[in-house]
Amino acid sequence: MAKRDYYEVLVVAKTASDDEIKKAYRKMAMKYHPDRNPDNAEAEEKFKEAAEAYEILSDSEKRSMYDRMGHQAFEGGMGGGGRGRGGFSAEDIFSQFGDIFGGSFGGGRSSSQQRQRSGSDLRYVLELTLEEAVQGVKKTIRFTAPAPCEVCDGQGAKNPNDVETCKTCHGAGQVRMQQGFFAVQQTCSTCRGQGKIIKNPCTSCHGSGVKDREQTLEVTIPAGVDNGDRIRLTGKGEAIRNGQAGDLYVEVVVREHEIFQRDGADLYMDVPVSFADAALGKEIQIPTLDGRVSLKIPEGTQTGKMFRLRGKGVKPVRNSMQGDLLCRIVIETPVNLTSRQRELLKELQETMDGDDHTSSPKKKSFFGLFD
Repeated sequence: MAKRDYYEVLVVAKTASDDEIKKAYRKMAMKYHPDRNPDNAEAEEKFKEAAEAYEILSDSEKRSMYDRMGHQAFEGGMGGGGRGRGGFSAEDIFSQFGDIFGGSFGGGRSSSQQRQRSGSDLRYVLELTLEEAVQGVKKTIRFTAPAPCEVCDGQGAKNPNDVETCKTCHGAGQVRMQQGFFAVQQTCSTCRGQGKIIKNPCTSCHGSGVKDREQTLEVTIPAGVDNGDRIRLTGKGEAIRNGQAGDLYVEVVVREHEIFQRDGADLYMDVPVSFADAALGKEIQIPTLDGRVSLKIPEGTQTGKMFRLRGKGVKPVRNSMQGDLLCRIVIETPVNLTSRQRELLKELQETMDGDDHTSSPKKKSFFGLFD
């Protein structure tokens, strides 16, 4: 089943402010929260859907990516792993809910004590040709990042039995300090928030559970991406012990093309035309990203004249409308003339040296300013 548009889920306009999005999410969450709808699978699904939408739209960077690329920007199918529904876990959902309601709903499930630790997100810059960006491509990338230690399987200990629950915090990773009427939670100093104590650390990773490792991934680049677009590979970022790996963001950089320049969905190009073809008119062949096409140059065409070839541009990721190819005529002055060509041009020059300027209307209007 296809995902619904996030703006549609929260019933807000695409131009909605952060406050409007937050209020809309609060309303949906209050209505469909599992504590208010016990044993109601439909309400639980709608609650998760709203939480997922808020996760994206409440973050300016993720919202920008979604506006450009839609759900494809966060699909695990682009090379990433999965955290459940669309890359979100139940803990993510309840932690968001706690951020909105101050952690007072649902028995404190939003407490940071229960939120799983995660590694840092990583960034990889991928350079593409214009053709690859427009048509889509699969790319293999190689990078070095912290990954679970292969010797201890990410446990950080020589033997699984060498890992003990911290006796100070009893595995919570935090301790509660009572100060009068106030209770303060602090990171456990014994296990440093890990909740576990390693008696005999792994000799390969020295107890960290991770080691830098070169990794190879295949990334699917959707057709129509542009400079600055990013694709998230869920769970392919920094790995940490007893936590969830961060994400890897592949940022697209499109190399300059020797012929075409891109502006949104449209492509621009300069078309060189000889002055004879421009004066007499001619049908010429020009290149496009789909192959050669014909372009008719009318008689008397001047430099700078623009011709639009509809549907020969780019189809952006989030737009079904195909852009156009705009061709700017550049009339070339002939060089390295033969004696015969020079002779013919001199004859033409002599016939055009009259005062009527009928064959050069712009020249007539230019010199007319000084008469």
